[in-house]
Amino acid sequence: MTKRPTVGANSRRAPGASVLAALAALALVAAACGGGESALRAGEDDPAPATAAPQTDPPDTAAPGTDASPPATTADGSVPATTQAAPVTTLAPLAQFPDCPTDALDAADGPVDVLFWHGMTNELESELIALTDAYNAGQDSVRVELQNQTSYGSTIDKFINASQSSRPDLVQLPEYTLQQFAESGTVVPVAACVEASGHDTSQFLPRTLSAYTYEGIQWSMPFNVSDPVLYYNRKVFVAAGLDPDDPPVTLEELRAVSQQIVDSGAAAFGIVIDSGPDSGGGWFIEQWFGRAGAPYADNGNGRLGPATEVLFDSATGVELLTFVQEMIDDGLAVSVGDNPDGSQSLLKMVDPDTPGAMTIGTSAALGTVIQVLGSGTFAGLTPEDIGVGPMPGPSDVPGAQVGGASLWIVADKDAAVTAGAWDYVTHLTSAQSQSSWAAGTGYVPVRVDALDLDPIKTTYADDPRFRVPYDQLQARADDITANAPVLGPQREVRVITARAVAAIIGGADVQSTLSAAVADANAAIAAYNSLN
Repeated sequence: MTKRPTVGANSRRAPGASVLAALAALALVAAACGGGESALRAGEDDPAPATAAPQTDPPDTAAPGTDASPPATTADGSVPATTQAAPVTTLAPLAQFPDCPTDALDAADGPVDVLFWHGMTNELESELIALTDAYNAGQDSVRVELQNQTSYGSTIDKFINASQSSRPDLVQLPEYTLQQFAESGTVVPVAACVEASGHDTSQFLPRTLSAYTYEGIQWSMPFNVSDPVLYYNRKVFVAAGLDPDDPPVTLEELRAVSQQIVDSGAAAFGIVIDSGPDSGGGWFIEQWFGRAGAPYADNGNGRLGPATEVLFDSATGVELLTFVQEMIDDGLAVSVGDNPDGSQSLLKMVDPDTPGAMTIGTSAALGTVIQVLGSGTFAGLTPEDIGVGPMPGPSDVPGAQVGGASLWIVADKDAAVTAGAWDYVTHLTSAQSQSSWAAGTGYVPVRVDALDLDPIKTTYADDPRFRVPYDQLQARADDITANAPVLGPQREVRVITARAVAAIIGGADVQSTLSAAVADANAAIAAYNSLN
């Protein structure tokens, strides 16, 4: 293995056409396609350079373990039209959406109450409470009330089912809701707040801003940014004769490392995988396509114009899922199934009988993992024994798409309330807040200048594991596939792909299973597009 740095210790629809009212129907479409389970299921968090120029030629695809492979071709050797990004670049005018009167706080009569719905739990919620308490104590114009909705999925569902008057003033939503909520007519585009206040965004990581930009408008403010990383047991690496400071980066390396671990008897399996929609069955597949520089959906991953079809049954998709299936078949990987809360794959690493040496999980779990191991819950394994490396993928250059969630300001509220929500947003995304947030959770700071401030400055210097997800967002900034795909029913599509991945892990034919999933996903996209 190559030695690497140490990582151990279009035109806009009328805003009045509500997308949210149609989501229940879309859930039924996805459920019918996939086999009965509601597609509106709860999601757990564990997911961008400046917007790339439109591409008229399809990016190269890459096979697992290789730098690049040619794009798929038809029988006559031509590139299928569906893999090419349509040059749809019409941008929506900001003026036609709700404005953001950021100066309305000046005329407010007394403190303004702002209600914020979020989905943070455990240590993540504790850190959010600390940031909010500091904000409330530091000024007397706004009072923020936090209401925990327990998960992203339940937050989305409650918002959809609530009347306008009973919705919050600010809501935290995951990255896969971008198109749905941008088209819903229920939110104030954060670009309007930036413009009205003259807010300086020059210190933000460009990819965190463009991740939440649709049809030329930034709709929400990135807050808790995450991406997938490799968690691995350094003690197992040493026992297997591997360098614990040199984790696998490519899929070829992942297989070779897993083989050496299993052959040595250091662990029963090389890697633990899962088939969850918000992890190995959905989010990670999107990440792998981005890592390969391959389109996951048409029209520039849905960013040059609304996507009409997904492309994950391409040669890239087949090779990626064949790799997964062969790892299982050869006894190098083990699946923990749906992994709904993200903990099962990590717990399998400490299984006393048949442990796995590695797993892929959200970087947002790092703070919790270190805290749990530090409590002595698992004898013989300390926080220092867990290594963190880039997510292995179909390229030797680490890179990831923006995941996690962002902050959305709800429309049709009192002007002072909207201004108060924006003021709180600027607090949560300030350099100091992001420094504290990143150090306490494992999330990626959304600002470059946060790295100059403690505690994250010292954390990154003393514990390079926390910096791995930040560094993954620096790669391939000029490729449109470096941004996650934007699909109207993206939540439902992930459920469909998760069922396909579970079937493939169980031995189903890769090509036919992916093609069937593509047909189901395209039906959901067509249903969504027809309603909008």
